[in-house]
Amino acid sequence: MMINPLALPPSDTEVDAWLAVLTEAAAVDLPHLPPPSRVEVAGRLRVTPVRGRPVLWTGGEGGSDGVAALLLFTEEGNTHTAFLDVLTVRPEARRRGVGTALWERVREELLADGRTSVAVMLDLGGPGQAFAEAMGFASVLPMAWYAREIPAAVPVAAQAPPGYELHTWHGLVPAAWAPAAAAAHAAMEDAPTGDMDERIQTWTPERLHTLQQLVLDRGGEMITVAAVTPGGEVAAYTEIVLPDPEGTSAVQYDTVVVPAHRGHGLGRAVKAHMAAHAAARHPRLRRIATTVADENGPMRAVNEALGYRRERGVGIYQIKL
Repeated sequence: MMINPLALPPSDTEVDAWLAVLTEAAAVDLPHLPPPSRVEVAGRLRVTPVRGRPVLWTGGEGGSDGVAALLLFTEEGNTHTAFLDVLTVRPEARRRGVGTALWERVREELLADGRTSVAVMLDLGGPGQAFAEAMGFASVLPMAWYAREIPAAVPVAAQAPPGYELHTWHGLVPAAWAPAAAAAHAAMEDAPTGDMDERIQTWTPERLHTLQQLVLDRGGEMITVAAVTPGGEVAAYTEIVLPDPEGTSAVQYDTVVVPAHRGHGLGRAVKAHMAAHAAARHPRLRRIATTVADENGPMRAVNEALGYRRERGVGIYQIKL
């Protein structure tokens, strides 16, 4: 089986071939979802992740049968592990050894780089889960995708609970607010992570801006809504990313309420305000999706109250090498 490394950055032809594999696979595996966006795919392939070193491969003649993308973490505390971002085979080429050949090449790279584990996010019940389990992966964090439909009529913006103000930021969080926003991100440390080997990193204003800039450099748009106190503390926030600002779908990133401010409805307020603001700013937006760990009952309750519905099960799977 021909497995070829993909040089960075890939050409337009290579991006189109990669996109074709993902599009054909999604049409069969997830037909109810919007197809992959070229803006997003090209951005992810061409703009190097800030958290590690990417390695890309294609399988089959001309790279048309399958693709794989591996991220080898370079950040402190995670150089023992990695994340398999993509391993996808075109439906017509399945059961011909393409996926196995790609995985063997990925595994060789992991071992050569001294990695002891690798994780991947999988849709449950599909070919990806069956393949991963056959290769020896096991579930370490059960999750699910939840989605909210955005009507053509713009939703009414939410009001902040008493004692708080809602701020909306596009792109990078303003420098004056970056330290407070980074401190609020640290509250993610109590979010469920299961038995993942990957370790949560310390949040600083610089790290926050670097990760936000990556979204912008890849052609996407990022919006943050924060609930702030009169004293300048970020008590809660939520983030949304439109990988393709001209598309119809967005992904809700982190939603966090700092422990000292829980119980005041801040999670619901920032997410409701975000939906209204994003819909007004992007009239084509029709869908916001997010993942939530099965054990995160409070966030699942907030989502349900706002109209999010469970769409499909997913999970973080991991293998020890």
